[in-house]
Amino acid sequence: MRSLSDLLVESRVFLNREALSPHFTPARLLYREKEINAIETALAPSLKGSRGRNLFIYGNPGTGKTSCVKYIVEEIKGLPNIRARLSYINCRIYNSRFRVLNKIISDHLPTYAKRGYGAVDLYEKLTSWIEEDSKILVAILDEIDMVKDLDDLVYTLTRINSDIRAGGVTIIGISNKVTFKDDLDPRSISTLNETELAFPHYYATELYAILKDRVGIGFKKDIVEDEVLHYVAAMAAKEGGDARLSLKILTKAGELADERELVKVTMKEAQEATKIAENEIVYDVIAMLPEHQKFVLYSIALLTQSGGSYKKLSDGIDTYLFSGEVYNRYKSLTTSIHKDPKSERWYRKYLSELEMQGLIQSFESGKGIRGHTKLIKLCSPAKKMCDVLSKELFGGGGTEIPLQQTVPG
Repeated sequence: MRSLSDLLVESRVFLNREALSPHFTPARLLYREKEINAIETALAPSLKGSRGRNLFIYGNPGTGKTSCVKYIVEEIKGLPNIRARLSYINCRIYNSRFRVLNKIISDHLPTYAKRGYGAVDLYEKLTSWIEEDSKILVAILDEIDMVKDLDDLVYTLTRINSDIRAGGVTIIGISNKVTFKDDLDPRSISTLNETELAFPHYYATELYAILKDRVGIGFKKDIVEDEVLHYVAAMAAKEGGDARLSLKILTKAGELADERELVKVTMKEAQEATKIAENEIVYDVIAMLPEHQKFVLYSIALLTQSGGSYKKLSDGIDTYLFSGEVYNRYKSLTTSIHKDPKSERWYRKYLSELEMQGLIQSFESGKGIRGHTKLIKLCSPAKKMCDVLSKELFGGGGTEIPLQQTVPG
């Protein structure tokens, strides 16, 4: 075990560890010139004082959505005579209409925000502040799908444009979910007047170049072997082209080298770091899931651990579950703890979103299985998944319900 004095010694491998953080915005963003230009084009009318169209940005985690927007925000700060005022809001933290409005007021009228007013008061203050000199407010809502009362927020922000004579509000929404607008009331959708921008995943060659660029400022010279960068890029590309995962693996590999007092980051550290980082990413994703998606995933994990109702669907390595038995387990589980299960339509949507996150895989049943159904396979060890989800859903170290009795297969 390393002592505190050992930990305070200068790193053997890192030069600027912050440069390897997913929150770090580099001087240039590789392979995102097209997307940056599209965002700037969408923002241009607002920056000149006109009401622009709202913009919604989609893409899987680690595709550079937030980095590109933050890069542009910093660029805008350096421009003279801008008619717009910007607010960047992390909706994982500011996850309600009131909190979002209060954050915007805090950014621009901090003394007013501290007075304990309600949402209506904040709305009225915001509209008068915008109208007083015909300014444009650009509200950047990162992870917009995390807002609990999203309909109310969208309606409130778009309503400002109807209630004022001059100035306006432009919304920039960022989400990992292409389908998040499906949850909105049709009346909210009709007020948006939005354009959309999808971020593609990174290829292995692109991830390699990104890592090479970050290594140049994050590590000391000649510390990371080139084959390590190729390996890490390939692993992250295989997991959906996630740049954050590649940086997490590289950072973890550097930490392992530091702990072992090595002067090189080798393939051994990279391979160990990959296993650690992949597990951490999975558990980070689980923590961010909405409650009922967690219940569906927990049902899949429980059934996988028990072998499912149809043992013949196991090939000795993986267990394949019928979609119907998963839905029945989900209904039993939620009902047993006095929660109303969602409909089958919502359940199918949850499965789709869990698959997009890389937590499960689904297949259409082929010949030899009566009828036509979807088969589901868990992508992580069932026991670990059960432990994590049990803690997420019920707290403590295990479930608070007798699963064998209340949740039959």
